[in-house]
Amino acid sequence: MWDPDVYLAFADHRSRPFYDLVSRVGAKRARRVVDLGCGPGHLTRHLARRWPEATIEALDSSPEMVAAARERGIDATTCDVRNWKPRPDTDVVVSNAALHWVPEHSELLVRWAGELAAGSWIAVQVPGNFDTPSHAVVRTLARREPYAKLLRDIPFRVGAVVHPPAHYANLLMDAGCKVDAWETTYLHQLTGEHPVLEWITGTALVPVRERLDDAGWQQFRQELIPLLDDAYPRRADGTTIFPFRRLFIVAEVEGARRGS
Repeated sequence: MWDPDVYLAFADHRSRPFYDLVSRVGAKRARRVVDLGCGPGHLTRHLARRWPEATIEALDSSPEMVAAARERGIDATTCDVRNWKPRPDTDVVVSNAALHWVPEHSELLVRWAGELAAGSWIAVQVPGNFDTPSHAVVRTLARREPYAKLLRDIPFRVGAVVHPPAHYANLLMDAGCKVDAWETTYLHQLTGEHPVLEWITGTALVPVRERLDDAGWQQFRQELIPLLDDAYPRRADGTTIFPFRRLFIVAEVEGARRGS
């Protein structure tokens, strides 16, 4: 179960890649802007400000996130991104930190590029940090007893489906798009006693929490603490530096532009 409050604990840090992504979208006007994986809706509001005349379509697979978005005034809908199809007036599609949960997202990007009209834009950001210590220690602990049986079918290797930026550039160029693709490693400066644990509690550990009872969950977290503290030592000033790599793909469907 996704917890919007836990996810938003690092809202400033998590929001920066969204703004870096959307800043590269060249549409000056748009009729419909879609936020795929809108989460609690705090960033969807920026899309409404960026394109004030557009209809904002917000979707997320988590009912908890959709409820949180609606509390912010976003008309969000629960939807599996794999079942989504663009409406004819869709000019901008944004997916920020969501598609890495979908193994077949490469195929989805190509399909959307074929379904969108010329001049439409696709903007995607996905994490690329799945081989870093923050995820490696979770995989190591999950293979140990008493967790192995309960957690064995969780796709901890989700990063295996996230490819280098050139992979997405080639796919979308072949699909008839003009593509801007890049990667950035952010050095987040976190504070708190165990900030990396709190960070991944809101994302990578969500499937773990769903499988463990309260006692097992607390035990799992306690066993993670020394592993994460060793991998990400706290500085003398109390700051913990947390490197986080992210991949960005912005594509314009080739043809006569609308709204630019």
